[in-house]
Amino acid sequence: MPVTIAAETPLQDDVRVMVAELNATMIPLTPREFQFQLTAEQMADPSVTVFVARDEEGQAVGMGSLKDHGGGLGEVKRMFTLPKVRGQRVGSLLLQRIEELAREKRMSRLVLETGEAPGFEAAYRVYERGGFTTCGAVLDYPDSGWSRFYEKKIVS
Repeated sequence: MPVTIAAETPLQDDVRVMVAELNATMIPLTPREFQFQLTAEQMADPSVTVFVARDEEGQAVGMGSLKDHGGGLGEVKRMFTLPKVRGQRVGSLLLQRIEELAREKRMSRLVLETGEAPGFEAAYRVYERGGFTTCGAVLDYPDSGWSRFYEKKIVS
C-alpha cells in the first residue's frame, strides 16, 4: 500500500481518532497502572514529533512519535496502524522515519516501552525487524512484568 509519511500535529481530528483507537486496543491488555499513554495534547509538546501515515486518499492510517529526552536519547511512542493496513509494513515505514529523524537530531540511542502480554506480538515483530533488541527497564518506567523494553543504538 503506498503511503506518505509526514510530521503533523496530533491535534487533528483524524489523529485524535487514532489515539482513541490505540487506547481502546491497549486498555484491555494491561492493568491501567502499567499503561503509559500520551494524550494528543501531550503529543503536541515540542519535545515530541508525530509522524502520520496517509493513504492515497489522504486518510490517516497510522502514526508513530519520537520523544526527544535530550542527551542523545530518543523514545518511540504511540505507534499504531489501523487494522485495515496491518501486515502491509506501514508500521515499519513509520519506525524507519522515526529513526531517520533520530539520526538527523544526532541521537545515539532509541528506546521504547510496550506491553508484555498476549496481543502485542505484532508490535514485537515490527520492532525486532527494525533492529531493536530487548533490554532492561528504560527511563522511569517500572520493571513491573507488564512491560517489554527495547533499544537500538544509532550509528551516525
